[in-house]
Amino acid sequence: MIQLLTGIQSTAAALDAERTRLNVIAENIANANTAKGADGKPYQRQVVVFESALNQALSSDGTQPPAMQVARIEKDARPPLEVYSPGHPNADRNGMVAMPNINIHEEMADMISASRSFEANLAAVKNARSLAQQTLAIGRH
Repeated sequence: MIQLLTGIQSTAAALDAERTRLNVIAENIANANTAKGADGKPYQRQVVVFESALNQALSSDGTQPPAMQVARIEKDARPPLEVYSPGHPNADRNGMVAMPNINIHEEMADMISASRSFEANLAAVKNARSLAQQTLAIGRH
């Protein structure tokens, strides 16, 4: 069987990985001011760790291009920010509140990067589809 859409599996995996990255970034932005989560601590920023394409390429049999995949989602190790807000319900006796260490500008830059990667992979899928349709049209004539 001839495969007309070669590489589509790896591109689909990359689209899924970038979607996961966008969801995690959106969660970080949504919780940028969450001083007390379910565990009683400030929300901790999360980051997506992708599987190394090199490791995957070395372990594959070479029949398919390596696909980008999410290896794990882990919590950022940065400590919370201490903000002086004596009226806050979570303030300690000195008026300090532990807030998530989330930089909205960094999150937005990450979101733009993930969005551009998603768009590039989507364009690759559209081009592969177009080439496959043109190939089929040649066969009909």
